[in-house]
Amino acid sequence: MLARAVAGEAGVPFFSVSGSDFMEMFVGVGASRVRDLFATARKQSPAIVFIDEIDSIGRKRGAGVGGGHDEREQTLNQMLNEMDGFDPTEGVVVIAATNRPDVLDPALLRPGRFDRQIVVPLPDLDERLPILQVHSKDKPLDPSVDLAMVARGTPGMSGADLANLVNESALHAVRRHSVTIGMEDFENARDRVLMGQQRDTMVLMDDERERIAFHESGHALLAYVLDKTDPLHKITIIPRGMALGVTMTLPEEDRHIMSRQHLEDSLCMRMGGRVAELLVYGDLSTGAADDLQRNTELARRMVREWGMSKEIGPMAWGSNNQVFLGEDLMHTRDYSDHTSQIIDDEVERILREQEARAIEVITLHRRGLESLTRALLESETIDGETAAHLIDEAHGEPVHAQGTKTVSALNGVAKPSATPEGPAPAAAPVAPVPAAPTWQPPTLPAV
Repeated sequence: MLARAVAGEAGVPFFSVSGSDFMEMFVGVGASRVRDLFATARKQSPAIVFIDEIDSIGRKRGAGVGGGHDEREQTLNQMLNEMDGFDPTEGVVVIAATNRPDVLDPALLRPGRFDRQIVVPLPDLDERLPILQVHSKDKPLDPSVDLAMVARGTPGMSGADLANLVNESALHAVRRHSVTIGMEDFENARDRVLMGQQRDTMVLMDDERERIAFHESGHALLAYVLDKTDPLHKITIIPRGMALGVTMTLPEEDRHIMSRQHLEDSLCMRMGGRVAELLVYGDLSTGAADDLQRNTELARRMVREWGMSKEIGPMAWGSNNQVFLGEDLMHTRDYSDHTSQIIDDEVERILREQEARAIEVITLHRRGLESLTRALLESETIDGETAAHLIDEAHGEPVHAQGTKTVSALNGVAKPSATPEGPAPAAAPVAPVPAAPTWQPPTLPAV
């Protein structure tokens, strides 16, 4: 799209090809096509040549396992010569696109060839809203639809993902025989895109359904009680894709860096499902497999890459990258066995501390956990405001004196529990959220 926009603004002849168009089974054909392309562009100069997926012919030379690719290397050599060879190329601008700039040959990226690199990142919060407005301008939207709320709930989505989201919401509106697209259609479309198709045919036994409800209630309770987690948005025990239940939080804004406290609260929140099962049933299940995997990966990055460990200190140790194009074929670890043992010990310490913290918080709010579970078993899906009300009611006072720290699916703002006008009433003493203690073997309270 950027190349088409440049061509339209420049008003000059535009030649668009794909990198794979140069490749053939016969040696020399690719180089011949490169010469023909640039010869045609010179005749029409000034002109623009756009090469899509240039990594198919522009990969590093001599990096293949067991030998190079003669045809591709000859094609690349010819392109290098045409772009900056003995005869200067006047009036021809070459634009290329790739998703893998790290595998391109260094000769392509030197000044005089591709000397301008433009990174096109995923849209942020302020950019997603105009994209949604463009794709939904011809759609019959219900007046209750808040596209700013939809944009807030779609971090990491590209423009194509957002277009697909709008189309999925329109299809869902048609399935429920509605003439307009409502907020619930966007909610279901986002769940389908992120988690998969709702599995209506899956039949869960009552004890499985109850365990899943306790598991998700543990996540939701910690997401609401802890200070640095994202606001609670929705909890459901309806199976979707590979997930049997989901607790969804929405960030208040796009984050580019994360503090250690935010990371620790995220670890603690993911421990909530496992800890809830442990406290209620006295044993564990396989439902926490994904939570444990993500927590272990995050804790290892905290220790090994981000220097968030006193034992490791301000050092960063690289991860074991996959072998690509023959590079790092004999990859060796860049730290000793002793350091590896310290890393493993620190990862274990972080995870066990957050597990103990989750046990302490959920034990303090045990009534809220049970209240959430009953509501989930009855309704299957509850929004963040309902969950906050249940937790506060079970606790006997607001957990957060400044507000409920939730995001409603319909109005898109975190509703405070007190009106901002006028002097704030004296708040009742609130039980502090326990900080991360030194881990000890968990002791289960009597039920």
